[in-house]
Amino acid sequence: MPLVSMRQLLDEAAKGGYGVGAFNVNDMEQIQAIMEAARETQSPVIIQASRGARAFAQDRYLYHLMLAAAELYPEIPIAMHQDHGNSFETCKSAIELGFTSVMMDGSLKADGKTPSSFEENVEITRRVVDFAHERGVTVEGEIGVLGGVEDGHGAGGSGLDHITDPDQAVEFAERTGVDALAIAIGTSHGAYKFTKKPDGSVLKMDVLIAIHKRLPHTHLVMHGSSSVPKDLQDIVNQYGGSLKETWGVPVEEIQLGIRNGVRKINVDTDNRLAITGAIRKVLWTQPEKFDPRDYMKPAREAMQKLVAQRMREFGQAGHAGDYTQVPVADMAKGYADGSLDTRPSVVGAR
Repeated sequence: MPLVSMRQLLDEAAKGGYGVGAFNVNDMEQIQAIMEAARETQSPVIIQASRGARAFAQDRYLYHLMLAAAELYPEIPIAMHQDHGNSFETCKSAIELGFTSVMMDGSLKADGKTPSSFEENVEITRRVVDFAHERGVTVEGEIGVLGGVEDGHGAGGSGLDHITDPDQAVEFAERTGVDALAIAIGTSHGAYKFTKKPDGSVLKMDVLIAIHKRLPHTHLVMHGSSSVPKDLQDIVNQYGGSLKETWGVPVEEIQLGIRNGVRKINVDTDNRLAITGAIRKVLWTQPEKFDPRDYMKPAREAMQKLVAQRMREFGQAGHAGDYTQVPVADMAKGYADGSLDTRPSVVGAR
């Protein structure tokens, strides 16, 4: 199956009432782990790359690894997504490379650190939407600002500094026509999200629910949604690491989000922890080992196990064969004739 539009994956997830994990990659082993988990669970999947990942792996390597995944796993619908595009040029280059989906994170200026104004966000996101939709490519936008920094991207600070305003979320969806909307509800990039198990004082699920009630047909996205399991932290620390105690987003809160319009869930830190713990264990317990395959194979297996678990928890397991892929060219026709228009005023009038 060719790489598919993320919009199709999210539309199908909405019909089925489940979420789709979006897993970040930097190299071949991570792609292999995700694809083996998708086959194991028969799940559609979103594989995403940040600007940092594209620089690390180099675009052509990364793209051809994705083509290999589509060739080797023809039964699995795969969307290739640009995570946290910082500018029109970044998103344009991803689309021209062959990504089937892009995120224009206009909540921050092009430096990826400074919060932008609402009008700046609308303007740049709308420009990306116009360019992408002409080519059948999905666009995710963001309103509000996440906390923390990861891969050089983020405003830092607390996840509570720039919580999404539901009124602005509605206006943003109307003025941009994005296919999916990432919202800020207290989560942060990276491992250090919360200093205790999050409750309503720091994780604003009530804001998410309020936005879903106002935008029932908009696919919502949860960023910074790794759960940072204690057992993975413990493995890293047992074998020479020094992670500080931290809490992530509990799976049950993500599942509450899925019941309230969340269709895409970003996961990166959990996979990094699984890989790092497995590598540290081999090098700590078998210091004579020096063949990278001796530690990369268990690292790949650890990530596969974690991804398969998340696929089951998000509800996407068993849905890979539910639908036939719509070519990206046909998605472009749907955007052109208005049948894929997501603006609240249009969807509400249908």
